Amino acid sequence: MALSSRRRYRAVDYWPGFVDALSTLLLVIIFLLTVFMIAQFLLGREVTGKDTALQRLNAQIEELTELLALERASGRTAKEDVANMRASLLAIESERDRLKADAESGAARASAEGGRASELSGALDKEKELSAQARSQVELLNQQISALRRQIAALEDALNASENRDRESQAKIADLGSRLNVALAQRVQELNRYRSDFFGRLRQILADRPDVRVVGDRFVFQSELFFDTGKADLTEAAKPELDKLASALIQLTQDIPPDINWVMRVDGHTDIRPTRGAFASNWELSADRAIAVVQYLVSKGVPPQRLLAAGFGEFQPLDTAENDEAYKKNRRIELKLTER
Repeated sequence: MALSSRRRYRAVDYWPGFVDALSTLLLVIIFLLTVFMIAQFLLGREVTGKDTALQRLNAQIEELTELLALERASGRTAKEDVANMRASLLAIESERDRLKADAESGAARASAEGGRASELSGALDKEKELSAQARSQVELLNQQISALRRQIAALEDALNASENRDRESQAKIADLGSRLNVALAQRVQELNRYRSDFFGRLRQILADRPDVRVVGDRFVFQSELFFDTGKADLTEAAKPELDKLASALIQLTQDIPPDINWVMRVDGHTDIRPTRGAFASNWELSADRAIAVVQYLVSKGVPPQRLLAAGFGEFQPLDTAENDEAYKKNRRIELKLTER
């Protein structure tokens, strides 16, 4: 019977299990310490921008959530190991009690089994010590998990605060945009009112001239009123008409408030026929004619910052037909009051 008991005890080899459990716990502790240091490093970095902060916080939350899941799994494994060791401890204690009972049945057998009971008692004490260490490690893991939960809560609070600030900023931007649109609309209305007044004056000044027309929001002058064919020098006959225009512009400058950004755009246009002489293209001819008008108006006192010269060549025709009447209509100088 003693031999049978000895065989059953030898069949249970607990030490490899203890070594594996301790190795697993040690690796878990090292891993958690590494994770904790990484988390502290990541948390120490400052958020430099709203969009970057949101992305970084989201990434940290996902990473910490994954780590928390891993640590929970590791904690469950450690608890299972502790449970297994406790089961082994109970088995050993049961074995020890049985051996003690057998020892009481006979002096000889008690003497033979005494050394074995002492060995089992030592093993039992050692397992109790290992069990206490395992419980301590589990407690440490629980504390680290609690710390990670607090860090996740802090990150969530920071994310919520950042989202609140972002919503407030968006609301302020929307409000400023609305105010800006209202202000711009008011300015456009004011400029339209002054444009109507200015066009009314020009109609009175240039009344009964067949070579001056109003097209939409522009005054259109036939080029022959200001220039000879193929030339960009103002004729003497053009200057009295431009003097009237300069007077109207000077009066307009005094009427329009200085905070309204406006310009009188002078556009030069030609027909589709190629240029001859000094000009390489209709671009140059139309631009030089517009510049000549602007320079004359400046010489008569119109502020240069309120004038703009542009050349369109033959590329903005009023009439696409190819005859003398269409060519004459397309050769023109246009005046347009617009925003700068």
